[in-house]
Amino acid sequence: MSVLLPHPERSSPEWGRGAHAPVRYDLSLSENPFTPLPSVVRALERTLPQANRYPEFEPRRLPRLIADHVGVRPDEVVVGAGATGVAMQIMQTVAAPGDQMVFATPTFDGYPIMAAMTRLEPVAVPLDSSGCQQLWAMARAVSERTGLLAVCRPHNPTGTVASASELKAFLHEVPARVPIVLDEAYAEFLGANETLDTVELIRRHSNVLVLRTFSKAYGLAGLRIGYAFGAEELVRRVRRLQLPFGVPASAAAAVAACYAAETELAERILRITTEREMLRASLRRIGIRVPRGRGNFLYLPGDQVSAALGQAGIAAKTYPDGSARIAVGDSRAGRAVLRALSRDTSLSHRPRDEGPRSLTARSWPSAEPMRHTR
Repeated sequence: MSVLLPHPERSSPEWGRGAHAPVRYDLSLSENPFTPLPSVVRALERTLPQANRYPEFEPRRLPRLIADHVGVRPDEVVVGAGATGVAMQIMQTVAAPGDQMVFATPTFDGYPIMAAMTRLEPVAVPLDSSGCQQLWAMARAVSERTGLLAVCRPHNPTGTVASASELKAFLHEVPARVPIVLDEAYAEFLGANETLDTVELIRRHSNVLVLRTFSKAYGLAGLRIGYAFGAEELVRRVRRLQLPFGVPASAAAAVAACYAAETELAERILRITTEREMLRASLRRIGIRVPRGRGNFLYLPGDQVSAALGQAGIAAKTYPDGSARIAVGDSRAGRAVLRALSRDTSLSHRPRDEGPRSLTARSWPSAEPMRHTR
């Protein structure tokens, strides 16, 4: 497995967030530690001789590929520059400046940042003490001014998963006039008993848009390929901001190759999730109360965690209370994390019966640089 080497622009103090050593492992963006699958690389190479040609004026091939794979119609799919780009299109088209956007906190950095960019008023509902979204509190936060609501499954940054029954009841509770983003950026890491029939979901709820990305499980973060699917009328509204010539031919080639290599993809996902569970077990043995996450990352609560990682040269996504989120999958990086946190006696000798730290609205970074790409 390849080591997560830091990008040059990530070596600044901004990326280390107070680190006291040069960055050895960059675990800040929940990236896939593997390089793209060999068949995907070959597919990309075949597109290079045509790089002098413009791609489709409006993307046609990529939505068809995704629609066939997901089980919806092409006119029910919108594509863009990663899940971040698609989320931005959604926020600009289904809500109006001055509307409120409801989401949990802490959450994916992009939501509060892009809410400010699109002049939406954030309504942030704190997670519970186990790191789970409080769906009923989010439903109660909906008002006449609510223009959009976002739910992550698995949640970022804690990796927790709302049960299917709770989510379905929640969707029935939210007024149908309120568009809902069901953010499934990490859905490929869910277990078979945790996945949802999202096609049935959008058939029952015409206000739901399911948001996904090829940046995480598929390991194509640098290609910026994201998509959402939902009711045709809602997708048509989002497509109003489709950038002409905005989706390169390489995106469709890479996606087609990914879909053809599902066996290899499943093997990689298994390696990442196995490493995640082994690291979580080791961290809990030394007293770090890590929530049971279902992404390719772990959330590490503790007021000294981010400092201890920084001192060991490990860049992480950090939070104001000192907690951190780290990408998983690279066993060498995992061992470095364990060594760094084992050395800090204030972290590794907590009482075994200490409960999870409370995750409050103070934890979400409203003014941080945008370090969240999907």
